[in-house]
Formats: sequence, structure tokens, C-alpha cells
Amino acid sequence: MTESVRNVAVFSLGGTIAMTTDPTAGGVVPALSAHELLAAVPALATSGIGLKAQDFRRLPGASLTFEDLTALSAAIAAELETGEVDGVVVTQGTDTIEETAFLLDLYHGHAQPLVVTGAMRNPTLPGADGPANLHSAVLAAADPGLSGAGCLVVLGDEIHSARTVRKSHTTSPAAFTSPACGPIGRIAENRVRRVGGLPRRGPLVPVPDREARVGLYTVTLGDDGTLLDLWDGNCDGLVVAAFGVGHVPERLVEGLTELASRMPVILASRIGNGPVLSDTYGFSGSEKDLLCRGLIGAGDLGPYQARLLLHALLAHGADGATVRETFTTASAR
Repeated sequence: MTESVRNVAVFSLGGTIAMTTDPTAGGVVPALSAHELLAAVPALATSGIGLKAQDFRRLPGASLTFEDLTALSAAIAAELETGEVDGVVVTQGTDTIEETAFLLDLYHGHAQPLVVTGAMRNPTLPGADGPANLHSAVLAAADPGLSGAGCLVVLGDEIHSARTVRKSHTTSPAAFTSPACGPIGRIAENRVRRVGGLPRRGPLVPVPDREARVGLYTVTLGDDGTLLDLWDGNCDGLVVAAFGVGHVPERLVEGLTELASRMPVILASRIGNGPVLSDTYGFSGSEKDLLCRGLIGAGDLGPYQARLLLHALLAHGADGATVRETFTTASAR
């Protein structure tokens, strides 16, 4: 008995994986179509996986917007609702993969795997990694064992959860890691090899129906808090990337207290690996002090993830109580 064919939809957004040299620009720019990307991976023709390609955007990863990703999420949902595909692959620039994957996961309510991939070396360079990454991503998206895993990131034959993945190097082909827990699986001999259970999913958030602006303020040595005033009245919510487990200079405490009385202010760690604590340090500007003043802890969500979750909530009209409840649930392990 032959195994039934698995089908995967591939959405191309541009990025390094799709770049070629542009003499006018004096460097590489997004130019290759989704069909051209797939044609560069001959192994896919004999994989037994049916492919459906769609050019969605041709942009560098740095130029993607919330509007682009909202539209992409809707297009993915429409494709999955046809019942004709078993998984989805998104190719894009690696600059923003850890953010786009997390945001797509918030909107992805289907069981079929959604896999994001890209390349660290463009097609004009020796050892370009795009074709291998695309091949692995398609295999992961077609694997029934990853059903219910949500959005995943696949590069360098490793499968990472959207919640835990980080880009940890500017140029290395091994840039993507999950520092808190490692990958959930790997690709070898053309199949998925899981090394752990499926990742815990975060909250599902409805697609946005209004504008929202969320700021990200990174605390630094010697910070006197003057720049905090710039956020007041200019955003609907703020994420503070604090020192260590959630600490800020004492001079920032009054300003943060005022801001937290007027809008949601999320307390994250600028380290990006490990949780914000809640009840260990007690000095002015400590995590305990700030949480008592109305800030909301991000738990183990990094500042970029916390900003995306807060934006998604506010863009759907969530009030302060809903924001607090969602972050409490999302950050618990």
C-alpha cells in the first residue's frame, strides 16, 4: 500500500534566501520567486510531497510590518481551511524570524504545522544555506507528528519552537538556537526526529481590528529616566527591558509608576533568556517593587515577544485586566 501524498503550501516573503545581486543597488536584494526557490531544491521533486507556491511579498525581513503579517496570517488560515494542505512553510529574512514566528503563532489556531525558514547566506555566496533550509522546512511542515505544534522555526536541520527560538549570531549559519531548552527536533535522513515533546503553545489571539502602538524601552547603566517621558501619550502600552531578573535604577521608579497608572507596562528582562522574578529582591526598583506599583511581569517571555503579545492584545481592544490575565497565563511554565 502506498502512503498518501502530503501537501505543503509555501509562502515567500523575500529576505536573504530570495536575494540576488542588483548592480544598481550595489548588493543583493530580494528578487527570487517562490517557484524559483523551490526549483533550487531538486530533492523536493522526489520527496513525495505536493507543493503549492505563492509569492506574498518581496521584502527584506527588516521591512516587514504588522499589516504584512496580519495579511499573511489570514492567507495562511484561508489556505488551511480548504483542507487541501497538511502544512505551511513561510520563507523570509532572518532579521525578524524570531519575532514573526512568535506573532504568527499567536494567530495560528490550526493543527497543521506552520514552519518559518530563511537563509543566513544568500544564493550568490559559497555554501548558501537556503535550499537545505527550505528542504528541511518542507519535510517538517509535512510531518504528521508535528500536528498541533503551532509555529516552528527550521534552520540548520534543527526544529525550534516559536516561543523559544533566538537569533544568536549576525552571520553564522548556526545562528538560530533555543537557549532555554534546545531544539524540539532535527531533520536527518529526510525525516523528522523529535528529541522532546511538542512545545507548549502560548495564547491564541484574534487578528487585530484597530491600530495600536507599543513601545520598547531598554534600561541601561546610568539611565536617569528622562527618556521615559517621551513615551507618555505616544503609545498605548510599553515594554521595559530591565536589568537581570527585572531591575531598574531607582530614578526610573516614579516615572514607571506614573506610566503604569495610565497604560499597561510590561516588565521583561533585556537578557532574553530566563524569567523575570516576582518576589526575591525588595529594593526600590526591584522586580517586587515594580510589580507592586502596577507593572505586569513578562515571566520568561523576552522583551521582543512581550511587545508582540501586548501589541496583539491591544490591537484587538483588550483592557488592562485582560492584558494582565493573559500575561500571567502566557508566562507561566
